[in-house]
Amino acid sequence: MRFSICNELFAGWDHRRVCAFVADAGYDGLELAPFTLGDDPARLPAAARREVRAIAADRGLAITGLHWLLMQPAGLHLTSDDAAVRQRTVDHLQRLVDLCADLGGAVMVLGSPNQRSIPAGTARATGWQRARDALLTCAPAARARGVTICLEALPASLTNLWNTNAEVRAMVDEVGDPAVAMVLDVKSMCAEAMPVPDNIRACRGRFVYVQANDSNLQGPGFGAVDFVPILRTLREVGYDGWISVEVFDFTPGPEVLATQSLAYLRRCCPP
Repeated sequence: MRFSICNELFAGWDHRRVCAFVADAGYDGLELAPFTLGDDPARLPAAARREVRAIAADRGLAITGLHWLLMQPAGLHLTSDDAAVRQRTVDHLQRLVDLCADLGGAVMVLGSPNQRSIPAGTARATGWQRARDALLTCAPAARARGVTICLEALPASLTNLWNTNAEVRAMVDEVGDPAVAMVLDVKSMCAEAMPVPDNIRACRGRFVYVQANDSNLQGPGFGAVDFVPILRTLREVGYDGWISVEVFDFTPGPEVLATQSLAYLRRCCPP
């Protein structure tokens, strides 16, 4: 199994320092939040893209892809009642496809709960259709650049769209394009009624990326979630892709979270 980590954990660090630490800690890859690259990351100049990729490569790191896709610039919304806002959001996603590919990444994790939630007063079916139409528009560009847009289930406390992996599977099936798939997020699966190993099995063949975190919002090994059955089930279903550490509560500090999360995941790996 290959392990990466999300770069927003290292708030205030420059990209070169992040890459040096992550590589020295033993990770194989780095996942980027576009907002760490600038206020309008999809318009990052070509030279800057080459530099970001080269700095990672010089440390032996692959850039796995992007997440937090709709944080910057402000005003993006996937299911807005305003058609112009939806169009700007689709345009932004298509530009992010190029950014992701230019950086060497292969996945774009579509979380962004606030920017995808169906507006109050809008019928759920309408919001669902708007999201599906956006994905159908973006899929050909993603496929052409070798990028997969990965839909992320998030709990109802954060958003009202795609709250379970079952809902994400339904959207993936409706879109019906290989450039739109699933990401499995451990924290989110812990919020579902279905046990995590069973949830993984139910998503067999539809997910291409995994984000590893604890239900307490810290890294693997920092809470009560047992990753032994999780990693065992991932191997059982034939998954051999990236497992990316994603942290929301930075309290222990980036160095501690990064090093101890990776050490714990390695101890949990099946022989």
